[in-house]
Amino acid sequence: MFSTTAHLTRDLDLAEECTQDAFAQALETWAKAGIPERPGAWLTTIARNRARDVLRRESVFRRKMPLLVANETVPGPEDGLADDRLRLIFTCAHPALSREVQVALTLRLACGLSTSEVARAFLVPPATMAARITRAKKKIAAARIPYRVPDPDQLEERVSVVLEVVHLIFTTGHTAPVGADLVRQDMVDCAIRLARMLHLLMPTDAEVSALLALLLLIASRQNTRLSADGRLVLLSEQDRSRWDRQLIVEGQSLLTDVLRRRPPTRYALEAAIAALHAEAPTWQDTDWTQIAGLYDALFRLWPSPVVDLNRAVAIGLRDGPRAGLDALAPLLAEPALATYGYLSAARADFLRQLRQWPQAMTAYEEALTLTDNEVERAFLTERLTEVQRYL
Repeated sequence: MFSTTAHLTRDLDLAEECTQDAFAQALETWAKAGIPERPGAWLTTIARNRARDVLRRESVFRRKMPLLVANETVPGPEDGLADDRLRLIFTCAHPALSREVQVALTLRLACGLSTSEVARAFLVPPATMAARITRAKKKIAAARIPYRVPDPDQLEERVSVVLEVVHLIFTTGHTAPVGADLVRQDMVDCAIRLARMLHLLMPTDAEVSALLALLLLIASRQNTRLSADGRLVLLSEQDRSRWDRQLIVEGQSLLTDVLRRRPPTRYALEAAIAALHAEAPTWQDTDWTQIAGLYDALFRLWPSPVVDLNRAVAIGLRDGPRAGLDALAPLLAEPALATYGYLSAARADFLRQLRQWPQAMTAYEEALTLTDNEVERAFLTERLTEVQRYL
């Protein structure tokens, strides 16, 4: 809905304001009159009318008015307006903005993440991220960056940022940073739709194909991550017979085609790791030697503290918990991971396996202070209680 409104107004701040006003009006009106047959279209109409009222009072009204009345049949999000979202993503990915700001702005505006959620994705304070987003919106307005998908000859220069955004949408939805639900399915589905659309736009781009393969392979496990009573189920305990074989086959086919065409890139390596998990008939059959080697290659290609963390965990699963702790030790001094709960959780699990109960308890307590997802908190609390029994 925000993407649709931004397409009409060409003004991100105004679109955000009108979207909020439309939802506020819905809360009041729907409580009395009931939910309309096409709620998305209703909301979009209200947002458009709000924009018309605002623009009427501004000097740009005559220039903007044709955009607002060009199509009296107002579509809603349920009509499949992923193209508007893609236009907004490419607008935010304009080369006039720095890469980091491109990704952050897109997550905030095109994907509906809160500023705090975006800040968490970048491992920076919310106030820092808020300032970056504000500056970026002002620059888009000042530079009059167009609201459209670039021409075919311009796609390549921007697509890497768009892929990063789609990947972050997926990872944020795959494990929600905050709230009662482990998964934000709307964001997972949105990321996969956008990846499919990009694949249609650029069918020969290996990184586009690799990203789509990665998302499909990870999504294949989605239905087994929670137990019947809503508890977190680790990968080692999931019922692999319930994994979505259709998504796995599609992801493997895309990955195979990518690896035939060019040397592995970031998303191809990540997809290869996901494929190894998908191919292992049991947890015990997982090829941790290959996975650790792929993380080595990924870190050389795309050095990231999170990749280094995953690599350390893979080493621990290959060589034992002591080796895992040794691999994690250097990361304790990494500033970007200071508030990253998965580092403490990984250490806690290795310490638990080594029966170092006091240290494990401390690590679980640290992980809990850094975790805001209630499903993950419940899992960590259960493990903490288990460890405390041995003290």
